[in-house]
Amino acid sequence: MAGVVISERPNGLPEKAARAAVTLFWAGARVFSIVLLLAAWEILARSGTFTPFQLPALSRVLVRIWDDALSGDLAINTALTLYRALTGFLIAAVGGVVLGMAMSQNTLARWFFDPIISVGFPMPKIAFLPVVILWLGVFDISKITMIVFDAIFPVVAATIIAIKGVERELIWSARNMGARDSELLWQIVLPAALPTIMTGLQVALPLSLIVAVVTEMLMGGYGLGGTMMTESRFANSTGVFAGIVEIAMIGYVLIKGMALVRRRLLIWHQEAATPYTQ
Repeated sequence: MAGVVISERPNGLPEKAARAAVTLFWAGARVFSIVLLLAAWEILARSGTFTPFQLPALSRVLVRIWDDALSGDLAINTALTLYRALTGFLIAAVGGVVLGMAMSQNTLARWFFDPIISVGFPMPKIAFLPVVILWLGVFDISKITMIVFDAIFPVVAATIIAIKGVERELIWSARNMGARDSELLWQIVLPAALPTIMTGLQVALPLSLIVAVVTEMLMGGYGLGGTMMTESRFANSTGVFAGIVEIAMIGYVLIKGMALVRRRLLIWHQEAATPYTQ
């Protein structure tokens, strides 16, 4: 018909392309500082400002990591370090949440453990390493014990703060509706306290990896920390820097994985509605 203009329905491709471009831009922006740091590392190492012993080139370090991966040494050392770190973290997570709940709900438990937590939290727990070595030796159990000893404090503190911060109106409403103590704990208190408890766990996880590496350095044996100390004794700076890069990559993966777990567990929480930028 004359005078009638038939317009085509937009297919949405330009809008999708724009969104994809924005997503890629922000993804690149988040790692820009890391890329810049690595580039500066390579440039400084090759400029002659530092000797190869002081600062080996990043390319040499990456070659060393690749060789360790092919030989299987990287997998063995990474598996041992992660085994110790994650075992200690899981024990600290369960024990810390249980102890924090007990201190929040039981006056006697709070009276007994509160001074211990108050004194032990700010104290450098590495001071107990000689005692742990005397009692348990230099094997996995001593390293895991040190990890638990370090990582449990932030979990306990976060659990206590989380439970005390639960809105009293929620508890009163649940009691008025006839909720039993067990129902009140599992259906009201713990879900409401979970965001803060997860924050404590997110602090404890990288701390567990740090303590695992430090104890391996001091006690020796296999693992990323022990391997770095062995390379240091043989004046192999490339091997030492390779260990630093490997630990940094593992720590990054653990932190991101924990952030994804948090987002999954708190999908019902209001923080899940905010844009995910971690």
